Amino acid sequence: MTQKTSQLCSRANVYTQVPDGGWGWVVAVSFFFVEVFTYGIIKSFGVFFNDLMDSFNESNSRISWIISICVFVLTFTAPLSAVLSTRFGHRLVVVAGGLLVSTGMVTASFSGELYHMYISIGVISGLGFCFSFLPTVTILSQYFDKRRSMVTAIASTGECFATFAFAPAITALKDNIGWRYSLLFVGLLQLNIVICGALLRPIIIRAPVSPQAAAHEHRKEVQCMLENEKTRTSIDSIDSGVELTTSPKNVPSHANTDLGPKADMQLAKASSEQSGKKAPLLDFSILKDTGFICYALFGLFATLGFFAPSLYIIPLAISLGIEQDRAAFLLSTMAIAEVFGRIGAGCVFNREPIRKIYIELVCVILLTVALFAFTFAAEFWGLVSCSVFFGFMVGTVGSTHIPLLAEDDVVGIEKMSSAAGVYVFIQSVSGLAGPPLAGLLVDQSKIYSRAFYSCATGTSVAAGCLALVRPCRRGLWRHRPAGGAQAQSPRGKALQDIPEDFLEMDLGKNEHKVHVEVESV
Repeated sequence: MTQKTSQLCSRANVYTQVPDGGWGWVVAVSFFFVEVFTYGIIKSFGVFFNDLMDSFNESNSRISWIISICVFVLTFTAPLSAVLSTRFGHRLVVVAGGLLVSTGMVTASFSGELYHMYISIGVISGLGFCFSFLPTVTILSQYFDKRRSMVTAIASTGECFATFAFAPAITALKDNIGWRYSLLFVGLLQLNIVICGALLRPIIIRAPVSPQAAAHEHRKEVQCMLENEKTRTSIDSIDSGVELTTSPKNVPSHANTDLGPKADMQLAKASSEQSGKKAPLLDFSILKDTGFICYALFGLFATLGFFAPSLYIIPLAISLGIEQDRAAFLLSTMAIAEVFGRIGAGCVFNREPIRKIYIELVCVILLTVALFAFTFAAEFWGLVSCSVFFGFMVGTVGSTHIPLLAEDDVVGIEKMSSAAGVYVFIQSVSGLAGPPLAGLLVDQSKIYSRAFYSCATGTSVAAGCLALVRPCRRGLWRHRPAGGAQAQSPRGKALQDIPEDFLEMDLGKNEHKVHVEVESV
């Protein structure tokens, strides 16, 4: 690796154990601002809702398809994001995502038809949101262990602060320059994701090895390779009258090992091929885990309650006779409550020992109660109370449902990357159907509070699925040792794992002991 690329922070950080800090704090700050310009913008998009309805003369459900398509593409392309992150690294994927997000928003500001926004914000920006968010939260989980829940919760408050700041700011901005120039300004602002992606330095956890042990291991591996190669050559040439050369005197000793460039290249190629086989781009074996399937279904139904409330809270307030400025204040109130919810969840989940999945279940049940409460609100302060309650509970669930994949109760940190891609992919169905389903209920009843019924129903089903995760996992663990054909004694497994190289080296050692010299045939 050249000195220039090293100066650009492209070299991976190598640690002997999870650092729980170090460059991880820079990654946490990057994740905070990625949240600001991804989910923060999505949740603030409700301020454009009435303007788009008037400009394009369309219904609630058709306008809501903009965010629906965006969320669908965001979640549907999660496996692609995981594969690209494994292949090209998290940094490059996030930088590309930032460019896509900005391009989509800027293009949407020039839209002449509604379907133009479906393509620009829904498809282009949605793909950019996925490439920006998922790799960032994945690499952040790799930098932290004991502090993972707390750091992730605090860093994820970026979307809350963005919603709190953007809702009134964009409202005031579009009153002065119109919604098109406001959307253009937002798109240019999202170019900051590129800077955040450039700071995502990859991490490698490597066990500590002393220099002497490393050199000894290297010499031992080289001697083994050369011994095997010469053994095969000599055996193949017996019929030709060529003398066998497996005697240890012809094998390089520990003190004299001369490989040459060609042998070095072969050794590096062999090791790279071996490591490539051990690290698949996307591990689909998690789909055999019924515990993960239940958790994925939880995410599928819980997503129904994540985006529709923030999208419909302002139209609901306006329909109740509340002024638009005060209606935007409700979205900001919801965002501030979400900050406290995320930080509170981080504090609770950071305690040891604690069964985090049960805490998540309680939060989902309370989130369902908060969504039902919106249907009974009839005036401003009632909506404020519901917004605070909902914001706090959605903060606890929204900041923990993806990092919870790293816990042993779900899949564990080893399969976190692939599991996150598949998990978010499964969420894509509800991400696409959630806001239009709420809009359909509004169009049929002409009552905006009906939009919250579908959200509450989804989170109630999600709570049932989440309650089944740990029982399913415990059932799998109980049945694993039962396979008699797979059970092996430690000695039998050790003998099975002995490579052919080891046996060939033993033959060479025995030959050295008895001083047998094989002559040509």
